[in-house]
Amino acid sequence: MKKDQNKLIEIVKKELYTPVVGDILDQMGYYHQFLPQAIRPLREDMKLAGFAMPVLMIDVYGEQEKPFGLLTEALDNLQENEIYLASGGEMRCAYWGEILTATARTRKAVGAVVNGWHRDTPKVLEQNWPVFSRGCYAQDSSVRTQVVNYRCPIEIGGVHVEPGDFVFGDIDGVLIIPKEHIEEVIEKALKKARGEKVVRKSIEEGMSSTEAFAKYGIL
Repeated sequence: MKKDQNKLIEIVKKELYTPVVGDILDQMGYYHQFLPQAIRPLREDMKLAGFAMPVLMIDVYGEQEKPFGLLTEALDNLQENEIYLASGGEMRCAYWGEILTATARTRKAVGAVVNGWHRDTPKVLEQNWPVFSRGCYAQDSSVRTQVVNYRCPIEIGGVHVEPGDFVFGDIDGVLIIPKEHIEEVIEKALKKARGEKVVRKSIEEGMSSTEAFAKYGIL
């Protein structure tokens, strides 16, 4: 199973990009699968692909009996090829940082996406591990937010995410492929991506855009 996952992730990262996968989701009637545009990679060349481990957060105010809530449990529950995907609260502090990156990376998770801020930017970047967020903000989370559940359904910007859904992110955004359609979407996206190379070559050799679209049905 892990071998199959590794191969799938490798192919997606090597050959695909979010626009072409988003096009396939549109064709299949999934019109709202991109997370909010503000969620961006820490570095433009970062790319992530893996299986969602959703994490639910809430706001708290002041010192708590259990600082961070279930954060450490959620991190320790991460499995190989999973992506930590967190949302909740009013984004009053950083949701991700250096130690969380080291923990997730060591557990062989393959990325983190937070609907909020990150901090420790240089220390995260030096680990060369993909993190996507709304930007950087140094404010600590211990007295401002808690993890209340994990490996549970969540929504980010109206996009429903279930544990095991496929998460794919690059410079153009982050999208979610429902787990029941992962293989179909990726197979169709690979076909389209390879077709786009043919179309581009034909146009560069002199074919008009109208002719290319009529012949290949790709734009």
